[in-house]
Amino acid sequence: MSGWVRVCSTAELLPGESRVAWDGDTPILVVNLDGDVHALEDKCSHEDYELSAGAIDGDQVECTLHGARFDLRSGEALCAPAYAPVRKFPVKVEDGAVWTRDDR
Repeated sequence: MSGWVRVCSTAELLPGESRVAWDGDTPILVVNLDGDVHALEDKCSHEDYELSAGAIDGDQVECTLHGARFDLRSGEALCAPAYAPVRKFPVKVEDGAVWTRDDR
């Protein structure tokens, strides 16, 4: 398990905004949902495609490749063609910065 990776300052991740951080080879999509920060692997579980390219609508992100939607809070797949969830990662906000890590 690796250590925490700094994503950005809290001022750079306002509600409704997102960033992609890298923990080694793992891309992590970090999203601020009305002040609650969540992190998911930036990879659709249906096709290996980055979710960060898709639109965020409320608490969901849509994969632009085939339209699969995922819950940003839980990683749950919400519609076909994705059936498996996306891995969720821990997030912490500390000293004015947002942090995440690949905790597998």
